[in-house]
Amino acid sequence: MNTLSKIITWKRNILASSVVLIILIVLSFYGVYTNQFYFLKADNYIFPVLSSVHFLYLYVVWFKITEDELPDPKMRNIEYVLYAIMIVYIFKVYDSVMVLNSIDLYGQHIIPATFKPIATLSVVLYSILPILTLYTFWLRKRYVGIYNFENYNDNLNIWQ
Repeated sequence: MNTLSKIITWKRNILASSVVLIILIVLSFYGVYTNQFYFLKADNYIFPVLSSVHFLYLYVVWFKITEDELPDPKMRNIEYVLYAIMIVYIFKVYDSVMVLNSIDLYGQHIIPATFKPIATLSVVLYSILPILTLYTFWLRKRYVGIYNFENYNDNLNIWQ
């Protein structure tokens, strides 16, 4: 893991996570079967709303590492919410694979030429996102510290 952290630093991880999230937010409005964007469907806004929590966590991790601060209960709560959102990310991997495999089912219909590349891109990006998120958790533990709030006041030394 230390070799990996030399290649993918915490800044690169946060930037890669942000880029993947932004691309997936755009793709959440895209209909692969019709080659159109749908902004009026309420289902398309679920992923962008959930990814806002992920962006908040990435900001908090960036801030804590650059300012050399200890973890706090708010950061822990955001991370716990992100654990629950990881279930949605894993479901989106499954859903994207099912959409990609549906090309055989709808083979007799007119499918746009962009179906396979965009569906494959979605599968790859949705698969990378949980890996980057778990790596962010590991980086938080390494650079910010573990959540130890029993003796939190003992660890604070304001004179240093």
